[in-house]
Amino acid sequence: MRAVSSDLEPLPESEGLRRRFLDGMSHAASSVSVITTDGIAGRLGVTVSAMVSVSADTSTLLICIHHRSAAAGAVLANGVFCVNLLREDQAHISDCFAGRTASQGADRFECARWTTLRTGAPRVIDPLVAFDCRVTASERIGSHHVIFGSVEDIFVAEDGNPLIYSNRSYGMPQRLPAMRARSETGRVALGCFQVFAPHVVPALTERLQRDEPSIFLSCLEGDQAQLLAALRRGEIEAALLYHFGLGEDLRQEVLAELVPYVLLPAGHPLAEQAAVSLAELISQPLVLLDVDPSRNYFVSLFRAQGLEPLIGHRASSLEMVRGLVGHGLGYSLLATKPANNMSYDGRALVMRPLAEEVERSRLVLASLAARPLSAGALELRRHCRDMFGVSHAHATA
Repeated sequence: MRAVSSDLEPLPESEGLRRRFLDGMSHAASSVSVITTDGIAGRLGVTVSAMVSVSADTSTLLICIHHRSAAAGAVLANGVFCVNLLREDQAHISDCFAGRTASQGADRFECARWTTLRTGAPRVIDPLVAFDCRVTASERIGSHHVIFGSVEDIFVAEDGNPLIYSNRSYGMPQRLPAMRARSETGRVALGCFQVFAPHVVPALTERLQRDEPSIFLSCLEGDQAQLLAALRRGEIEAALLYHFGLGEDLRQEVLAELVPYVLLPAGHPLAEQAAVSLAELISQPLVLLDVDPSRNYFVSLFRAQGLEPLIGHRASSLEMVRGLVGHGLGYSLLATKPANNMSYDGRALVMRPLAEEVERSRLVLASLAARPLSAGALELRRHCRDMFGVSHAHATA
């Protein structure tokens, strides 16, 4: 909970619990739907995130609508509603029916094209899914009407992803390949940290294809947390990761130590120096590689020296970081070194070593200690060692 000033009266326990409940529920990821209705009570709609399946046997779902919403009374009076499950590119429809635009009442329907299914409730012409429902029961619980609907018709798009709402903002799901680590003979599923995957995986794939044609390498790119979860679920057999925060359940083999460096735009005054100290950087904006564990690692280098960086921009891709630096919007600290000194859009960049000796990051090949590696994964490990010049007798971390 947030601290409150001592001169304020403490919140009643019920109100404090309500606020904590709302804060906690804000972290739950939900699909976004627009509930629409038409009939004797008029044509109305409202955005909701509370929509769940009740039973497939009776094709029943429920929705929750705030009692102050005019749409709640209209749904109950009309006796029909359509659940328009929105696609990832339809946030504007959600905003309109959530009251975030100037449109009111039936005017909100101007934000999209509409058709109908069996009940006559409006259906967005191109949602991800639409459930056409007839009201079967309802109950007022606290601030909301819980309304049950019997599904009479369904529209399903051929493709697309759902619009997601979490942490009070929109997002979209990131699909993980539905692969198993050993789903077929000769197939090896490898995970690789998204930042250095383009610098490692193509060369590794080429080596395996040339020397071990019976092995097919499939690769899952992601951040550290995604790859660790995939390892433990058995979706990948091994992963190329940073050594930070790996659990005791993982077998780790160090392949390389990565020395951080300073990335500067060409012509920057500090680019004239042979090396740059962290103290010389703190007054300038840092373009932070904003993925786990990179963000914490680079900031920790300053804090280990008793310094605090000025974060000017954040970006989750290496090329975006390089582009922002190339346009003179700051400097960056990185560990992965691309083969050229140009940004994606052609801006010249300069790399300089740090003047201080700092903690280095280690690139490791990780796998579950309790699960023996398959023959294909053992060959993969051998080729990783050869690529990075690691002795086959190298001890695990």
